Amino acid sequence: MKIIFHEKYFDVYSADPASAEGRLDSPYNMLKETFEFVKPEPAREADLLLVHSQAHVDQITRDANLYEVASLAVGGAILASEIALAAEPAFGLIRPPGHHASPNSCWGFCYFNNIAIAVTRLIETRRIGKALIVDFDLHFGDGTSNTFSTDSDVLYHHMGSGAEDLKNFLSTAENVDMLAVSAGFDRAVADWGGTLSDEDYERIGEVLKRFSEDRSHGRRFAVLEGGYNHKTLGMSIHRFLKGFA
Repeated sequence: MKIIFHEKYFDVYSADPASAEGRLDSPYNMLKETFEFVKPEPAREADLLLVHSQAHVDQITRDANLYEVASLAVGGAILASEIALAAEPAFGLIRPPGHHASPNSCWGFCYFNNIAIAVTRLIETRRIGKALIVDFDLHFGDGTSNTFSTDSDVLYHHMGSGAEDLKNFLSTAENVDMLAVSAGFDRAVADWGGTLSDEDYERIGEVLKRFSEDRSHGRRFAVLEGGYNHKTLGMSIHRFLKGFA
């Protein structure tokens, strides 16, 4: 398991909760004791245009600091997907999140759709044929769903109540070449959703790992979406990765 991280992710790039100062301190400090960290490069504009319109990209570039961090977040997702191709799991400890970013618009603290770009890039370069994106954030990833609404090669699934619900869905899912995970931790007991424990996150990781080993050649990666309790986010991520790795 490798953790993708860049020190620019610590920057406060906007006024929203995903950009709040100190949000990534706990996960960074906890994960660096266990996992190898690797640093991504920014995504190229050509990568962004795999999913987003030129007008949308141009709009984000008007804020130079935001564009720098957002393109690095995409780069982090891309690097995680590249590592996963060799059947080594990877996790992008990145921000801004991305699953509310559609081809021509964005909201919900998102700017570019990190996971959608990473998956599309693998398909466009013919290194995978089919992918499954599982999203266990509290909120439905409308941007990811919109991106792939007419694409039969990519299935997007938003998790319902927890690990058992996810297990039931995955039991009927087809084999794919890559499992990509939008990992949002705002369902946590101490976060906005107030429902999932750290044990639940570990179980979710285990369910996803088992599916990947059985149905996606062991290829799997995840990227951070939501999660806003600065004190508990690190442990929730750590427990998820304990299962997912």
